[in-house]
Amino acid sequence: MHSKHQILIIFSLLLFSTGIFSQEKKMLQSNSVRSATKELSKSLEEEKPDNVVAADYENLAQKFAETGNYAKAEENWQKARTLYLKLKNTEKVAAIDREIAKLQEWQNKTDEAILSYESAQNYATDELEKKLNTNDIQRLKNSDLNVQKAYVQENIELADKKSDRADAYRQMANLKLVENKKEEAISNLKSALKESETKEIAIKIKKEIADVYAKTADYEKAVEINSELVEETKHSDNKAVAIEQLQQMAFNYFSDNKRKEGIDALQQAYTLAIEQHNTLAAKKSLSLLIEQYSKSNETKKILHLYDDFVKKMDSLLAGDSSLIDTKTILSIEQRLSQLETERALKDELIARKNTLNYFLIGLMAVILIFVVFAVKALYSINKKNKKIALQSLRREMNPHFIFNSLNSVNHFIAENNELEANKYLSSYSKLMRNTMENSNKDFIPLSVELAQLKEYLQLEKMRFRDKFDYTIDIAPNLDADTVLIPNMLIQPQLENSIWHGLRYKDTKGFLLLKIFSENNNLIIKVEDNGIGIKRSQELKTEHQKQHLSRGMTNTRERISLLNSLYHTNISLEISEKEGDESGVVVILKCSI
Repeated sequence: MHSKHQILIIFSLLLFSTGIFSQEKKMLQSNSVRSATKELSKSLEEEKPDNVVAADYENLAQKFAETGNYAKAEENWQKARTLYLKLKNTEKVAAIDREIAKLQEWQNKTDEAILSYESAQNYATDELEKKLNTNDIQRLKNSDLNVQKAYVQENIELADKKSDRADAYRQMANLKLVENKKEEAISNLKSALKESETKEIAIKIKKEIADVYAKTADYEKAVEINSELVEETKHSDNKAVAIEQLQQMAFNYFSDNKRKEGIDALQQAYTLAIEQHNTLAAKKSLSLLIEQYSKSNETKKILHLYDDFVKKMDSLLAGDSSLIDTKTILSIEQRLSQLETERALKDELIARKNTLNYFLIGLMAVILIFVVFAVKALYSINKKNKKIALQSLRREMNPHFIFNSLNSVNHFIAENNELEANKYLSSYSKLMRNTMENSNKDFIPLSVELAQLKEYLQLEKMRFRDKFDYTIDIAPNLDADTVLIPNMLIQPQLENSIWHGLRYKDTKGFLLLKIFSENNNLIIKVEDNGIGIKRSQELKTEHQKQHLSRGMTNTRERISLLNSLYHTNISLEISEKEGDESGVVVILKCSI
């Protein structure tokens, strides 16, 4: 007979061999997700209308959310949102933004959730929806528990949708747990359970109730809920939940020093997993049983389990529908991606064709007017370009900015858009004037710098025709009129984000300028979701690379000189985002 140590080594190797399946793609691990994916593929292949495809993306996102795959859920919500934006269905956009915010909040992505709630608030047309989003924004921004509870309570009373009330009750339960008020937390979760609209949400809430009981050592009630969930799900299509709850029940029994009941629960989980051909669940249950038997040196039982598992392994693996071949998964994902790309190209071709048709229809009517206005506008812009050129010789602004600004004006004129050209020139002249007035100062008030930056960002947004959105976030505890910062040190960082990152994105980008204080330091954060440093370098010509290098060298030399003269301890950090999200984060820090 093998020693216990040998048995465990052999069994560990066995578990490892089956564990290779545990990290496969999660996209098709659920029947509901598989069904939703097929429906979406069918809609794309049959070229159904945008509203139908958007609804399919919504459905798939919901299924991913129910299975806990929040990243995929958010990705598909965003695709649905894009289509609804195209359809100008702001009501749907607002609803999706709110769903995304909830997902982000449950993942503790507070800043992202706030932005999503703000977007939902902006797009919402119903005053009630606006108020709900406003309350959620204020709740997340406020750290006082009493204030947070007040906002949640107001949402509970205001919400007319069961899903919103259920979420609000769950939020209140979390706040009660922070206050260590277990009974009140459970009461709120039970209220949320009454408001749940789907079986999946109800199961999730019941799990949360059981977790609260377990965390507070009320194992008897936790086991009671585990048992209810087992009975509800073991005869349904969601038997994986039954297995999971049997395992959780065993853990609660062991925590309550009820070893026999715990082993019985694990044995039930193992048997049910074998019956359902769920290899991973069977492996986990068996591993937990082995662990318990090892503690009591019950070698024979370990051997018996080992032999049983080996005998059933072939049929178990053969019948396990969750162990889908990787190539099949990749093929489906690639097909979805291909269909999405084809649809986007088709939409683009239709848009171009329509544009061409409109142009040809109006060409004869416009051409005479265009000639007259073009001559007049070119004469006017000629004079203004000379004035700008004279000013630029005396200013310390980036010549690239001046050159591209003039090109933008010419483009507006070429399109017979004299109003936009004049508007652009007006903002541009104001920025030049402000820059000239402060060009001889090393430090200026934060409020003055912000005024210049807002003008600059508005110009760039106008120039690139809404290629990106931006947000300027100033900490409320900063007095912008008294805090002094280096003049025009932030602008080059914004320019780099726009010109070397955001303008190359295929989709609309986002630029964040955030200013706050921390440990007697002023922190200036410039963050974008552009293509990133590495990709940007690949797209640049040698001349552009030299320009960028010189610009950064000049910036760092200026920082070094300011630190030397004024002992300001200014630092500059530039980093590229890691993971799935691309972009660059720039941190400027100086003492205040």
